[in-house]
Amino acid sequence: MAKPIFTIVEKQPQLNPVKTAVDSIASVANLCHTLNVTQEELDAALTLDPEEKYERRAIPKKDGSDRLVFSPDRRLRKIQRRINKRIFAAQSVVSWPDHLFGSIPNQNGPENIKIEKDYVACARRHCQSKSILKIDIKNFFDNISEFHVKDIFVNFFKYSDDVANVLANLCCLNGHVIQGALTSSYIAGLCLYDVEGDVVRRLARKGLVYTRLVDDITVSSKSADFDFGFAKSIIEQMLVGKDLPINESKTAVHYVSTTPLTVHGLRVGFKEPRLPSDEVRRIRSAVKNIETLAKEDSYRITHGYRHDFNRAMGRVNKLGRVKHKQHEPLVRRMRKVLPLPSKKDIERATRIIDRLQADHAGKHDTYWYWKRFYLAHERLNVLQRSFPEVSKKLRTKLRLLRSSYE
Repeated sequence: MAKPIFTIVEKQPQLNPVKTAVDSIASVANLCHTLNVTQEELDAALTLDPEEKYERRAIPKKDGSDRLVFSPDRRLRKIQRRINKRIFAAQSVVSWPDHLFGSIPNQNGPENIKIEKDYVACARRHCQSKSILKIDIKNFFDNISEFHVKDIFVNFFKYSDDVANVLANLCCLNGHVIQGALTSSYIAGLCLYDVEGDVVRRLARKGLVYTRLVDDITVSSKSADFDFGFAKSIIEQMLVGKDLPINESKTAVHYVSTTPLTVHGLRVGFKEPRLPSDEVRRIRSAVKNIETLAKEDSYRITHGYRHDFNRAMGRVNKLGRVKHKQHEPLVRRMRKVLPLPSKKDIERATRIIDRLQADHAGKHDTYWYWKRFYLAHERLNVLQRSFPEVSKKLRTKLRLLRSSYE
């Protein structure tokens, strides 16, 4: 009797975003229900004047110019946050493709294995490459027009025209996506939903790996001195078709024979991404600086020290993300010089919790309530290092005020 033949089928990469939800939003009333907002709240956000919708501020860029960043009005912010949570970030609604990274949620893979979507996971895809093409999309958000946003909601999500027009109004300003709107990074991920997968497939046939982290496209090859002419050509065609120009000054080809290859600041010439050695030295130096500052007891209780400590700790955690052997030793050193509270912290924590108690009945589902709640939680974590009994008492009070914000 012949033995049965078993065929092992490898998981095929997901090439395009997939709408996983069966239902669609057919009316503005259904949209309000989905976002758990009233028609009055929606109308209040929609009728804001353009100048009221966002607070503008300029952030200096490395090249000396300024980047305009917009902070949404609280009424608009609440609805944008709901759009993210209940539409874009919900895996029951959208499944994101394998080549997209940055500002999109981690995915739950088979057997609930977490699929990471940050810059480290992106760089990992290019490890052991010998040739790399980097393409930057110029003024990415500004060039994603309201037309393309409506297209996403109508043709990808299959929402009605009325719903798509409302959502585009909530996500755009002056006819395009802007940097600062909470929904912009998700829209940036979806703006090539119908064309990017074909480019990924065509490049894979050439043995190339394609990734995109927001506006940074990377294509890599295991071959030395690879000619990326074809790859650049079809990527340009894809972007031009969506009215997205390439930033030629930031588009370049790199070869291992001339320079250590990096992707998003990580070296990729190994089996796993690594931080550059000079960055590791700077992180060690930052820890040493914190240890020096901690010798001044009066400074260790200040907010200035907390800011310096948190910044250094964030850099140390980068080592953990790339599994660097220095991560654990440096964490142990940082734990010995944790910020300490002062008696003023008791007053500050008490005031925050009293305000939360006063606001709980009418504002417990707002963003600002949620923000203050976790600020109080953070303050109590510091407070318990020197005043454990006071911290315990205030934490009991805080538990009763837990936010139900979504």
